[in-house]
Amino acid sequence: MVRVKEQETAFEPSARFSRQLQLLGTEGQRKLNDSTVFIAGIGGLGGTAAIYLAAAGIGKLIIAHEGQISLPDLNRQILMDNSKVGETRIDCAVESLKRINPEVCVEAYPERIHYERAKIWVQSADIVIDARYDFPERYELNRLCVDYGKPMVEAAMYGMEISLTTIVPGKTPCLACIYPDQNHPWEPLGFPVLGATSGIAGCLAAIESIKLISGIGTPYANKLYRIDTLNFSAYSVSIKRNSNCNCCSGKEE
Repeated sequence: MVRVKEQETAFEPSARFSRQLQLLGTEGQRKLNDSTVFIAGIGGLGGTAAIYLAAAGIGKLIIAHEGQISLPDLNRQILMDNSKVGETRIDCAVESLKRINPEVCVEAYPERIHYERAKIWVQSADIVIDARYDFPERYELNRLCVDYGKPMVEAAMYGMEISLTTIVPGKTPCLACIYPDQNHPWEPLGFPVLGATSGIAGCLAAIESIKLISGIGTPYANKLYRIDTLNFSAYSVSIKRNSNCNCCSGKEE
C-alpha cells in the first residue's frame, strides 16, 4: 500500500532493531528506514506515535505543532520536559526524539495545519498520522491526503475513548465521509484527557503505520475501531465511502 523506493546498496539493520526483526524481517526494517511519516500534532497522541516510530527505525519524521509548553500539557505530552515550560513545544519534541534515536531525521515546524503551508509536508510523506486536536485542521489534513493520494492513519481520543481507522484515498471512506457534519460545537482545548489513554491511541497509530509501511498484517481500512479504556470494551463498525462526499467523490484510485 505504501510505495518505498528501492535501495541500491545492501541494507544492514542496526542491532538496535534485533528484537523487532523477528516480526518485520530485514526487508520490513529496510522499508521503515526508507520511509517518511508526517505527524500532524505531537501532543499526547501524536507525540507517543512519534516516539515509537523513531524507536522502530523510521527514516524520517516530519512533525508540526504550534505553541509553547504549558503545565497542563505535562499529564500527557511525553515529548515535553517540565524544565522547559514556556519554551517552544516543537524544539523540545525534536530534542526528545533525537535522544531516543539519534539516527532518525526529524523535520519540524512550529505551525498549525493550513492547506497551502502543509501541502509540501504531505507530499513529502509516505504516510500521514492525523493527531490534531480540532476538527478544522483534521478536515484540512484529510483534504490534503485525498488530493495527493497519501494514506492517513486517523486516530483520536476523547476522555477514556479511542477511535482509529486508516484512510486510503480512492479506496476507503475519507474523514468527511465518516463525519460529514463539519460544524462541531465543542471546545477543542476543553475536553477531558487522561495521558495514558492518549498514549494508547498513539501506540495504535504507530503500529498501524508500521504495518502499512512494512507490509505485515492487515491495515485497519474500511472499518472504524472504538475502545472504551474505562472498561476495555471494544467494537468495530464497517464504514463506506459516500458517493456524494464533498471531499473524495470522483477521486477513485
